[in-house]
Amino acid sequence: QVQLVESGGGLVQAGGSLRLSCAASGRTFSSYAMGWFCQAPGKEREFVAAISWNGGRTYYADSVKGRFTISRDNAKNTVYLQMNSLKPEDTAVYYCAATGDSEYFTIENYDYWGQGTQVTVSS
Repeated sequence: QVQLVESGGGLVQAGGSLRLSCAASGRTFSSYAMGWFCQAPGKEREFVAAISWNGGRTYYADSVKGRFTISRDNAKNTVYLQMNSLKPEDTAVYYCAATGDSEYFTIENYDYWGQGTQVTVSS
């Protein structure tokens, strides 16, 4: 069982930065790959980024490549999403999730979800 709690969301101007954190409980955090997803009003939840269990592999949606960086610290049971050069279209609720699957892009493959943190980017 893994419980996830996101933090770090907020209101930022376009071009600004935010760093999201996702703290996990449970001793098995390091055995899970972790992902970030976002959901804007009226839209489906979509993949943003993912990182393998040891941090050796990372994956990004095309829309955030070069702007967002996912990382993890297994000693702290935490995964991060550094968001730079933010755009108004990045406005959404951001969720972290844990998966034991080897395919990281599909929502249904994730076993545990946080409650989400709101990111709002003003123009």
